Amino acid sequence: MDKHLFQQLPKMDVLLAHPVLLTAQEEGVPYYALKEAARARLDRLRRGILDGSVEALPGLDALAVQTVEQARRACRPHLRAVINATGVVLHTNLGRAPLGEAAARAVYEAARGYSNLEYDLEEGRRGSRFSHVDGLLCSLTGAEAALAVNNNAAAVFLMLSALAAGKKVAISRGELVEIGGSFRVPEIMARSGAQLIEVGTTNKTHLSDYRRAVEEQGAEILLKVHTSNFQLIGFTEEVSLEDLVSLGREKGIPVFHDLGSGALFDDPALGVPAGPTVEESVKAGADVVCFSGDKLLGGPQAGIALGKKEYIQAMKKNQFARVVRIDKLTLAALEATLRFYQDHALAAKSIPVLSMLGAGQETLKARALEQARRLEERLGARCAVSTAPDVGEVGGGSLPGVPLPTWVVELHPAHLSVAALETALRAWETPIVGRVSHDRYLLDPRTLTAGDWEEILRALDAILD
Repeated sequence: MDKHLFQQLPKMDVLLAHPVLLTAQEEGVPYYALKEAARARLDRLRRGILDGSVEALPGLDALAVQTVEQARRACRPHLRAVINATGVVLHTNLGRAPLGEAAARAVYEAARGYSNLEYDLEEGRRGSRFSHVDGLLCSLTGAEAALAVNNNAAAVFLMLSALAAGKKVAISRGELVEIGGSFRVPEIMARSGAQLIEVGTTNKTHLSDYRRAVEEQGAEILLKVHTSNFQLIGFTEEVSLEDLVSLGREKGIPVFHDLGSGALFDDPALGVPAGPTVEESVKAGADVVCFSGDKLLGGPQAGIALGKKEYIQAMKKNQFARVVRIDKLTLAALEATLRFYQDHALAAKSIPVLSMLGAGQETLKARALEQARRLEERLGARCAVSTAPDVGEVGGGSLPGVPLPTWVVELHPAHLSVAALETALRAWETPIVGRVSHDRYLLDPRTLTAGDWEEILRALDAILD
């Protein structure tokens, strides 16, 4: 331990008065953050002197720069923008559906001031927050009534609590699913007060199984859950929603459909892959249909329930509806997103999720080749760059087993391991999350914007330097 180093340590007030810190303050870095960072840097140096790990002190200028960098890092929001280079369109860990420009502007306008959230401007009295989207949802799907809550799990629980409490509900064993966060259909049904009647087997359920549940076990509701987060193949059979509705009408009991990740249209000409649509469920005669707003719909996190007016009204009046009600920012984003669906071609172009899903392999190949050329020009011998065909996925518990053919840009740095590159990109100012495969770092253009590529170029140039 060199005791003389203690005498060379700058005093706190000297460090805080350094021009670099004063400039940082003028640029918006809070004084408290600079003071805390200065204290932390000086304490670290003192500990290093004591244990012998510090044999020389940085200059005052260097220490000031380090202090400002630490203060800036401490002031960064914990929830931050991330560049998704994985090609997984609905990446649950990265926030699922990115909002379009119109939806983002709507959120900003709703957040920056007051709004008519629960005020009827025509009548000059209190209104309903449901009115902002239920008309749109009904016109887009053909449903009699609709409501939106904070996510689909809440919509399903509200449906069961309001309409199935104390009643016997028949559901196929093959549809007793678990979604993210350990949300299990059997447990949710039990908590809602519904009595579960399992019918059929894991891989095969027949209409006769439901009929027996009604006639012999007294089932009062038929529930169908779309297995949107996994795929059962092989020796399987399930009852269609149409057949289930037919049985329900025959027996005079309602049929509910948890669609999970529901799409609002299926138009092969636009290149957007889609599973069962909400309109199909409504046309089939489901009394209530529940689905997510932030998956294939491409909007904010929300749960949507629509169907027969008597059932939706009962859900709106249920006490739990207030617990899971949708907030003004989500409503603003949802309304803006839904308005695009009045024109399918416009929706496919303007809603980011639909635009990404609709990107063809040739389009993605052209993007990959163009960006690979730019990377080669910028990085030179520091990194080998190539392109290759690959396969992505929709993600977010949507369309399991549906491949998304794509092209990727492959990076292999010359003087840095791929693992180290992956770590450095995640630690970048705007974190960049890609994929690693066969000792290559992959960038999938499907989920990358022009602005994302500029940031990736800047990050790679700095990291590989």
